[in-house]
Amino acid sequence: MSQRIKQFIFLCLMAASVFSTAVNAEGIKIKSFELERVDNDWLLNASFQIELSPGLEDAVQKGVVLYFQTEFDLSRSRWYWFDEKPAIAQRQTRLSYQPLTQQYRIASDGLTFSARTIAEALQGAGSIGGWRVADNSQLDPSKLYTASLRMTLDLSKLPKPFQVNALNNRDWSVSSDWLRFPLSPSGPNLIKR
Repeated sequence: MSQRIKQFIFLCLMAASVFSTAVNAEGIKIKSFELERVDNDWLLNASFQIELSPGLEDAVQKGVVLYFQTEFDLSRSRWYWFDEKPAIAQRQTRLSYQPLTQQYRIASDGLTFSARTIAEALQGAGSIGGWRVADNSQLDPSKLYTASLRMTLDLSKLPKPFQVNALNNRDWSVSSDWLRFPLSPSGPNLIKR
């Protein structure tokens, strides 16, 4: 092969890798989490990195409210029946834009705060602190459980015309993968990753 063909192929591969990195950059990723037993409660602190597609950012700027659903559950496998789920917790975070004040509003669990930029707003929407997810008295200390955590964009809360668009457009399907880790009620009081 000639040198020019090799250079052309190399440039095409480089462009494809840059494009695939840009495409995969959007979505939700779990940056860190900490599950801590305080007295009789299990409290979760987590940080998600949320990156929206340009279409979603534009929709927020035009007044569409986004709802992010955070889900946590504890399960224990049983060979004779369905998995036991002693604790299931869900939390909703609302992200909206106020054109009059030119600020983003984030609301979750009765707390509301403002941010000047979309990056600050997404950072605030992806931060969870002191969320009570389980009661230790519901767990059997001799058993091992699997804890699962994820965050998704709740498409059912979008206005109806946007729900139809979301079904046909992958840019609107934003969620993190499930993070699963073992949990022993009689184990350490703090689990970090």
